[in-house]
Amino acid sequence: MTYRGPAEVMNRPRITHARRRPRRTPSWWRDAIGVLCWVTVLVVVALWVSGRGFQNLLSGPADLLTSLGRLSGLVAADLLLVQVFLMARVPMIERSYGQDELARRHRLVGFWSFNLLLLHIGLILVGYTLRDHNDLVHETWSVVTTYGGMLLATAATLALTLVVVTSVRAARRALRYESWHLLHLYAYLGVGLSIPHEIWTGADFTTSALARTYWWSVYGVALGAILLYRVALPLWRTLRHGLTVREVIPEAPGVVTVLLGGRGLHRMPVQAGQYFVFRFLDGPGWSRGNPYSLSASPAPDRLRVTAKTAGDGGSRLARVRPGTRVAVEGPYGRLTAERRVTERVAMFACGIGITPLRALLEELSYAPGDAVLVYRAHDAGDLVFREELEHLARVRGITVHYLLGPRIQRRKSWLPVGAEAWSDEDAVRRAVPELELYDVYVCGPDRWMDALCAAVLTAGLPAGQLHQERFSW
Repeated sequence: MTYRGPAEVMNRPRITHARRRPRRTPSWWRDAIGVLCWVTVLVVVALWVSGRGFQNLLSGPADLLTSLGRLSGLVAADLLLVQVFLMARVPMIERSYGQDELARRHRLVGFWSFNLLLLHIGLILVGYTLRDHNDLVHETWSVVTTYGGMLLATAATLALTLVVVTSVRAARRALRYESWHLLHLYAYLGVGLSIPHEIWTGADFTTSALARTYWWSVYGVALGAILLYRVALPLWRTLRHGLTVREVIPEAPGVVTVLLGGRGLHRMPVQAGQYFVFRFLDGPGWSRGNPYSLSASPAPDRLRVTAKTAGDGGSRLARVRPGTRVAVEGPYGRLTAERRVTERVAMFACGIGITPLRALLEELSYAPGDAVLVYRAHDAGDLVFREELEHLARVRGITVHYLLGPRIQRRKSWLPVGAEAWSDEDAVRRAVPELELYDVYVCGPDRWMDALCAAVLTAGLPAGQLHQERFSW
C-alpha cells in the first residue's frame, strides 16, 4: 500500500464554496413507514374477516378455497400498492431508507405480491370448479370470458408477469438498463387494469362500504404520490432551476465530467453524495433518464456529474453539447453527511465509485489528519480526479492511498493482485488505524463492496458507522 503526496492541480474548472450543514432525518420516520405498511395488511385481513371470510372457511371445500383465494388476492393487491408507494420517490421514504434499500424491499414485496396473486388465481379457479361441478379448463374459460373485468384482469396479470420475469437477476443482467426500466413501467399498467375486476366482481367492493372506502383511499394515495413526486415535482424543479450543460470535460479513458449551470440551486435540497436522474433534451431518446452522482459539492449556480461513457446513457453523456437543456429528477440517496456519527471519516472507492466520495471529501467537516481515502483502480491511468484529490489532500490534510492493479482471482477480495499477501482485514487496519473511531463510506462495484464491507466489519467497525449505497438495478 503506497501513499502519494499532493501534487499541483491542473488549471481546470473546480467547484468550491462553503460547506453546507447536513439535514438530519428523524429516526422515527423509518419505523413509522414500516409500521404503516404492516397496518395496511392487517386492515385488509380485518376487512376479509368482517366480510365473513373466516366463517366461509368452515362451509365446505369450495367456499374454503374461494375464501382463501379472496384473502390472498386482497393481500396481493395491498402489497402491490405498498410496492408502488415505496418507489414513488416520496422524500420521507427516500431519506429514511435510501434507494438501494428501497429497491431491495420493493423487489421482495413485489415477489410476495406476485406469488400471492398466483395463489389467488389458483384457489379461486379450483374453488369455482368445485362449486359449479365443472372441469378446470371450462371453468377458467367461463370466468375469463363472462365475469366483469376479467379480460382486463388477465391482461394485468400478463403485464405483472412480464415485470416479475424481467426482475429476476439473470434477466436483469441480460437487459440494458433503459430497456429494463421501460418494461418495469408495465407494473403501473398492471395496477390500473386490475381495478375494474376488483370493482365489478370483488366481494369487498360490492358488499362493504367500509372496504370500498379503504380501497379507494389507498389507490388514491398511491396515484397521488406517483403524480406528485414522480411527475409534478421533477417538472417543477426542471422549470424552476433551468439546468443547462456548460462544459463537457474528458476525465480519464472512458470517463467524462459534465458541468451544469442553473438558477437558484441553493434552494434545492441537495447534499454531496446524492445523485439525480438526468434527461438531456437534445433529440431522440431524451426521455430515457439515467442516474448520475454529483462529483463535487453542489454550488449555488452549478452542479457537476461524472460517469463512465459505456452504455447508451454514458455514450449520450459524452456526446452532449454545451447549451443543452436538462430535465432533472431528484436529488436522491443517503450517502451523505447526515448519517455520520464520529469526527473522523474514511473513504473506500473503486473505479467510478470515487464520484460521490470526492464530493463528500469536499463538503464534510473534519480536522486535518482525520480523513483517509483509499482509492482502488486497475492502473494509474484509470484514476479519476487524481489532481483534485491530491489538492484536497494538501489543503485539508487527507491521507490518500492508491491501490493499483487487477483484482485478485483466487479469492473474493477488495485488494489488487499486488496485495495478495495481506488478508482483507489486515489491509483495512493498515490503511485506517483505529478503524472503530471512523465513519466509513464505501462506493464501487457490488462484488468489491461486498468484500470491503465484510472486511471492515470483521476488522471491528461498528455496523452503524458503515455507510454504503448500491447503484446497481
